[in-house]
Amino acid sequence: MPHLAVFCGDIDFGKGPFMSSIPVAHAEDQGKTPQQLYAERSKRLDDAMHLRQPDRIPIFLMLGHLLADLGGITRLKMYEDTQAALAALKATTEQFQPDAVERFPGGPGMSRFLGDQMTKWPGYGRGENESFQYVESEFMKAEDYDAFLEDPADWAIRKYLPRVFTNLKGLEMLPRLGMALLGYYGMADYLPMLNMPPLASALEALVQGARVQGQAIQGHIAIVQAMAEAGYPFTPFFMGGHVSAPFDFMGDTLRGMRGIFLDIRRCPDKLLAAQEKVIPIMLETTIGTCKARHVPFAIAPLHRGSDGFMSLPVFERFYWPQLKRLLLALIDNGITPVVIWEGTWDQRLQYLAELPKGKTVGLFQSSDIFKVKEILSDTMCIVGGMPVSMLFGATPEEIRAHTKKVCEVAGKGGGFIMSTDIGEMEGCRPDLIKVWIDATREFGNY
Repeated sequence: MPHLAVFCGDIDFGKGPFMSSIPVAHAEDQGKTPQQLYAERSKRLDDAMHLRQPDRIPIFLMLGHLLADLGGITRLKMYEDTQAALAALKATTEQFQPDAVERFPGGPGMSRFLGDQMTKWPGYGRGENESFQYVESEFMKAEDYDAFLEDPADWAIRKYLPRVFTNLKGLEMLPRLGMALLGYYGMADYLPMLNMPPLASALEALVQGARVQGQAIQGHIAIVQAMAEAGYPFTPFFMGGHVSAPFDFMGDTLRGMRGIFLDIRRCPDKLLAAQEKVIPIMLETTIGTCKARHVPFAIAPLHRGSDGFMSLPVFERFYWPQLKRLLLALIDNGITPVVIWEGTWDQRLQYLAELPKGKTVGLFQSSDIFKVKEILSDTMCIVGGMPVSMLFGATPEEIRAHTKKVCEVAGKGGGFIMSTDIGEMEGCRPDLIKVWIDATREFGNY
């Protein structure tokens, strides 16, 4: 494991605008080594994830772009400078002393090389100190369903990728990928085509994108290791595989919201068939990723299935059966799905209660956290409780009162991790964050 100094060097951890004073450790943490604190914090999280009652409610900070603000660096530097990001994380964790932390994943590097039209990042489509933005488009048209269903891999490489990434347009020139089945004879005809300038340019873009993405991953690993040496674990939630609800798979990056909701009426059978097609693709990839990384967790952010997006009859036909089958398959393979239940799921909580007990983790955004606890307390570990809106402008007294209620109700009996309701704390006031964390330590003891 690399030593922290390798990545930090001579860094002034008080550089950020909100980091002028680093507090001493809480009383219960004083005198303990980073290794002891890491073990205690990790056990606290593990107990909660497995519906056990830890010594106190664990605190999880999903910092997002707030990390750059607290560290006094631009958002672009946060993504591309490992040492600067690590310094900001070290200072932030020492200031607030959570049990676990997460920084905003990704970065603009790969997007630059591929000519990405799906996302905008600081330094790529946005100013260096502006935030990430997802750009939804109908990259898949309704008339593409037949080709998608016949051979999704061939369609993805020769049709879809050139639409999403301007620097991969040359992939349109590829012949059917199935020609590779001819072995030597197929390659004899196939390989010379890769020398054609548009195709060669696309392949070079892929190589460069792969290189910069690999560097970004190595930088993140270094940060995780260095923070562990300092006594602060990252949660395993974002370190394993990634899946989507099959409906979201088709809607988020392929059909778009407008397209997929038209498909429900115009070509429902093809939409259902497409969802069946993508389930084994996601499962094989995610299970393999989790095994390769030795991280038995898969993150699943959900986007279109909440109360405000579709009626219950549509949910029962197009969303829940496919999502439930995917989650159960992951569980059967020893993987814990970490589901981000975006939006409000108050009308759907009884469906979530169908999941196996203690086998999933749920991050809840706008759902009634007390109703979630009432219905799902023995089904899944619940993460959330603090609306980021309160950390923008509530009074300290309001934050303390809300935190006390969340600890007493949602935290009762364990199986609960205190966090914000979304994984982005940009704009939150550091003084109010401190009030919230101190109140959680005060009211969250068992």
